[in-house]
Order: sequence, then C-alpha cells, then structure tokens
Amino acid sequence: MMQLLIENLSKTYPNGTQALKNINLTIPAGLFGLLGPNGAGKSTLMRTIATLQNADEGQIVLQTGNGTPIDVQKQKDEMRRRLGYLPQEFGVYPNISAEALLDHLAILKGLTHKAQRKEVVQNLLQQTNLYEVRKRAVAGYSGGMKQRFGIAQALLGNPEVVIVDEPTAGLDPAERNRFLNLLSEISENIIIIFSTHIVEDVKELCNNMAIINQGEVVMQGNPAAAIEQLRGKIWQTKVAKTELNHYRQTYHLISHKLNAGKMEIHILADQQPADSTFTPADVQLEDVYFSKVQLPDE
Repeated sequence: MMQLLIENLSKTYPNGTQALKNINLTIPAGLFGLLGPNGAGKSTLMRTIATLQNADEGQIVLQTGNGTPIDVQKQKDEMRRRLGYLPQEFGVYPNISAEALLDHLAILKGLTHKAQRKEVVQNLLQQTNLYEVRKRAVAGYSGGMKQRFGIAQALLGNPEVVIVDEPTAGLDPAERNRFLNLLSEISENIIIIFSTHIVEDVKELCNNMAIINQGEVVMQGNPAAAIEQLRGKIWQTKVAKTELNHYRQTYHLISHKLNAGKMEIHILADQQPADSTFTPADVQLEDVYFSKVQLPDE
C-alpha cells in the first residue's frame, strides 16, 4: 500500500524560528489536505518532502506502490523521480508557448525520446484542458490556466507523489472549480498533498486531512468525522460589536464575523450556555479548523 510516513520531523531556521515541531503524519494515496494559517509551517513541510531542504530531526519514508521504502532525505534523487511539485510561486519563461515549455520541462525530467515525449506532452495538455491554447505563451495565461499548466508539468514522469502548495489562492470561483475538479480526477492512484489555508477547498475534496499550527499537527483525520465529533458542541448567537470582548472572556469563542451589522459568533461548549440567545450551530469544517487554530485577537 502506497503511503508517506512522516516521523518526529523538526526544523529550526538559523534565525531561531522553529518551523516544524515533532511532526508525525501518515499520508495515504488520494487527496490529503494540509490546513493551517499563513506561517504555520505548511510550506516548510512541503519543501522538506520535496527534498528542497533537510529537516534537523526525524525522517520521511515513502512506501512505494511496489512496496519498496524510500528514505526521502537520504535518497533524494530516488524521491525526485517519483515527485511532482507545484510550488506556491510558479514562475514561467516569457514568450514561450505552453507546448514548447512543457516539452522543455519533459526533457529535464528525463523524457529524451522525441516521439514518446510529444505524446506525453499532448496528453497532459489535453488532460489539463489546455490543448486548444497550447501555442499561447504561458506568461499570458490567466491565473487558473497557469495553475493547470503547473499541474501538467508536475505530472511529467508519472509521479507517485504530487505536492501542490496554496494552488487556489487568487483564483476566481470558476477557475478554482476547474482546478479542484482536475485535482480530484488525477488523485485516484497517487498521493496528492494539498496545502492550503482555504478550509472550503479541503472540505470539498479530501477524505483525509491534517491541521498544522505554529509548526505542530493539532488534528489529523477524516473531515466528516471531525465535523461529527463537534456536533452538539458549537453554539451561535449575534451580538453587538462592542460586546465581543465580553463574550471572548466569558466563553470559548472560536470565530466571529460581521453579519447584517452584528457580530455572529461561534463558541465551543459541551452543553448549551446559560445565555438563552445561543442556538445550536450547523457544524462546518470551518468550526473544526477554528477550534484547533486560535487566531490572534483583532
């Protein structure tokens, strides 16, 4: 069974920032959502899995499809042959068509046979719905088209692990849906690690997830099961903005947002609060997230 095992992984940067603190994760085949606020350590973890940097402690082992274990930090070349990566910032050459750039990247990936490479490039452009615009420069693509091209290049060489880091940030709703549908289609037989701070993306796509905050895993499991565990424990009411601090000090307030001129707040409590204005909330994955990640006060 193919899976990625991360054990006791820690990383501290030279400036003293501890980006990862004893991370333990089991990532199976399929779409795995990695949620967390900006600066939580997600990108550091992604770069370490992608062999772009070493951890200080711990190990990452890829159990491949044929059962052969790969020590990611010691067998970097072996891991890179099995890896596709779409980083948060994906740069492209100006004035080079998608077809030509993908062909060039395929050569770098080791696809040296011309006829075979052409077939692979054409198939990937079809799969990512870019074939009709293959002659256009990637630099002139929309944000969603660039991200789909990013997935095309990440799939070169039939990888077993694909990492996508904050892929839907900045996309409009239609582009986001097209991109998420594409990820879902390609995730059946490979590991796709989907790092994001957008809760909705994980809710719609992933059967497995983890939440990371301040370098630590604070939750791992199935999104639906995590929601079920909170059912009957999330309560909501609307309060005046001036009352927010009172409710923050009195209850375990996990989130608040402005709604029709008032603050709609969600609190975590095992029993219904004495304040009769509270009603049971329809628990969402966002409630799971905010119950694990305490955001700084405004």
